[in-house]
Amino acid sequence: MIVCVSVVGHQNNPLYIQSFTDADDALKLHHVVHCSSTSSKSESGTTLNEAFLGLLYPTLNYKVYGYLTNTKVKFILVTTDLDVRDTDVRNFFRKFHAAYVDAVSNPFHVPGKKITSRTFAQTVSNIVGSYGLN
Repeated sequence: MIVCVSVVGHQNNPLYIQSFTDADDALKLHHVVHCSSTSSKSESGTTLNEAFLGLLYPTLNYKVYGYLTNTKVKFILVTTDLDVRDTDVRNFFRKFHAAYVDAVSNPFHVPGKKITSRTFAQTVSNIVGSYGLN
């Protein structure tokens, strides 16, 4: 089950975070996202052709996966399912990346600022729901 998705800027600034759990877990998930986005693997663990970073930060309750764009923007996926296939996570990130590109291509979006688009939030919710991981 996906519990959180996040977009982190190239300076490790949070651009977007959406939680799919109770409000009580939101602070804990913010901490998990922050810890995983500043890990050393997220900076140098990728090859030139591969944007998928793989498992970044395993905890007792969560598995955190990462994806790095060409512009050094990181996508973070937090799941409670401990048996997730990498192919499913890769496909999720491809769709999430396409939704991100659509959101930042809006002429009213200021680059480097938080993403506040309701359309993006709805698209992300649909992507999460379509994977059956939620």
